[in-house]
Amino acid sequence: MKNARRILSATLTVCALFGTTALARPTAPAEPQRPNMIFVLVDDLRYDAMGFLTQGLKTPNIDALAKNGVYFPNAVVTSSLCSPSRATILTGQSTRNHGVVDNNNSSEEGLVFFPAYLQQAGYQTGFFGKWHMGFDTDAPRAGFDKWVSFKGQGTYFPTEQLSPEKIAAGERQMLNVDGRQVKRTAYITDELTDYAMNWLEKGRDKSKPFFLYLSHKAVHSDPLPPDRYKKQYRDLDIKLPASMANTPENNAGKPLWVQNQRNSWHGADFPYHTDNPMKEQVRDYYRTLSPVDESLGRIMAYLKANHLDRNTMVVFYSDNGFLIGDHGLIDKRNAYEPSVRVPMIVWAPGMLPKGVTNPAVVRNLDLAPTFLDVAHIPEPGRMEGKSFLPVAQGKMDEKTWNPGDFVYEYYWEWSFPQTPTTFAIERDRVKYIQYHGVWDLEELYDLRSDPDEMRNLIDDPRWLETKITLRKALFDQMANSKGEHVVPYTRKTSSGLVHRSIKGPHAADFPAQWYVEPNLPTKMNDLFADSPAKAKADAAGKSYHP
Repeated sequence: MKNARRILSATLTVCALFGTTALARPTAPAEPQRPNMIFVLVDDLRYDAMGFLTQGLKTPNIDALAKNGVYFPNAVVTSSLCSPSRATILTGQSTRNHGVVDNNNSSEEGLVFFPAYLQQAGYQTGFFGKWHMGFDTDAPRAGFDKWVSFKGQGTYFPTEQLSPEKIAAGERQMLNVDGRQVKRTAYITDELTDYAMNWLEKGRDKSKPFFLYLSHKAVHSDPLPPDRYKKQYRDLDIKLPASMANTPENNAGKPLWVQNQRNSWHGADFPYHTDNPMKEQVRDYYRTLSPVDESLGRIMAYLKANHLDRNTMVVFYSDNGFLIGDHGLIDKRNAYEPSVRVPMIVWAPGMLPKGVTNPAVVRNLDLAPTFLDVAHIPEPGRMEGKSFLPVAQGKMDEKTWNPGDFVYEYYWEWSFPQTPTTFAIERDRVKYIQYHGVWDLEELYDLRSDPDEMRNLIDDPRWLETKITLRKALFDQMANSKGEHVVPYTRKTSSGLVHRSIKGPHAADFPAQWYVEPNLPTKMNDLFADSPAKAKADAAGKSYHP
């Protein structure tokens, strides 16, 4: 019955957004002076995993939000990994400055989360869901009046990862509710939404504006849908990326680590060390999104029914992108487009235009400054992002607002050693990627003509100057707030997930152009900085000294 009510509520919401339901509207309460804000964060949602972008997906509430709000197709994250990305969202700082570098218990010491500023300014604040930072504790954090969370990644179901004996004894996975341990009772997306809705309806001080942070576990791997969606999409034709095929054409110009990762935990040939077909994994991924769409529907129906729709901003976002076989890879972490791009929709009828696609490049770094801007709170000096409110409102075009180069950083994790430390920079739709601590290729892509990143231009002489320029710009901008260029890491406690399928491909060979004759005059040339003069000497087979 409870599930039926959820589905009915979600179904009504699409109509409610357009004011066509027959639901009775209560007397409108006095509106707060400052806008309310709701931030819905989905975990690992691919940039195109929404019905209005991928045919066959059923996400009516997400689609309605985009139809009536501002859709940002070029939203990105500066680190595509759960804990670092979430820390960036909360602090407005890059990973190199907030110090939450991986998912292995990075400290939160010294960090200030933006809801604390909202709270100090009179907002009621509530957090519901996955936190995943600070030594895995689920304890309440500063800046929130209401707190519902769980340790680490959490689980989809209350009895998941528990033995039959523990389940029979009444044990369940737990939630931390305002500092008190409470047994889980339902599917995680539904349960978190129930807590959030109860706070909206009964738990907050309605004389104050509110900020609600709903941080879903879904659709993180391994995605598990509730029973009501287990058969959804069974006939949907899943289109996997063409670059997934292990062919010489697809592998040309790709680093060794990319070719080797395909037969690993984060590879399309051995996904999560299983033989589960990739298409079925994608179907489960989409099925697990359906309760998130229902959740959004419940929230939107509440806003409409309580006359809060003209004074509330809703931001729908993801902490990371996701690959579904692109270049033979799954998951995220790397600097390729499906990893760094995320879905982003902002809905605020009293503040933003309706049905607009805005091309501005918005980063997770820019969220905290924007929430503060909406609340008329000055941006703290420690924040590195920039409020996107003026460009969302249409008061400023994306070129004027442009916050500069998009700089990306990911630090190698011993627990998932397949992906190396990665630094990247994108300028004018040209992306340069370098790797730290591995003997491998760099990458350079012209995203204007090659959006799928299939043609590595790193050794193309026509792109030499661009490569040199972006290398320097990346190094300069990767300095932390102390002016340091450092690679942080956390303590290693095991080998990590290093296995490869016995049936899968073995290690990739080095690039053919790296195999040369001994004693060449050019043998020392690559100790020196790239330049046109060095390229000329290389082409002539001559020794080069700057």
